[in-house]
Amino acid sequence: MRVGAEAERQTVAHLNEVDGPLFKVKGDDPRVTRIGGFLRRTSLDELPQFFNVLRGDMSLVGPRPEQVELVERYAPEHRVRLDVRPGLTGPMQVYGRGDLGFDERLAVEREYVENLSLRRDFRIMLLTLAAVLRGRGAY
Repeated sequence: MRVGAEAERQTVAHLNEVDGPLFKVKGDDPRVTRIGGFLRRTSLDELPQFFNVLRGDMSLVGPRPEQVELVERYAPEHRVRLDVRPGLTGPMQVYGRGDLGFDERLAVEREYVENLSLRRDFRIMLLTLAAVLRGRGAY
């Protein structure tokens, strides 16, 4: 994103394509630079998160980390996804990525949190590789 992109959010609010408290522009977000678009489509923008995994602030698999201002707007039933450490990858990435609406995203993450297993984590890691290679839903 270019400098000042967050301040421009109101000017592009009409481009929001998801429900709930999320903000996502699936098409051409005018705030995204050419190289930023490439990094997002290829998921290379996620690589710095490995440092957070190594520090212990994140796990490899779990619900996506969320912006503080979005979490502040969560209803109590949405907070279940905060019961586990956020992950570099997770159910959202393999079951729809950016194409999931807010309720769908919460549903797959709630199901993950309520049914934690090492086997499922390995499956999600394998499916993540396929999702990244396909590139769908990465904006």
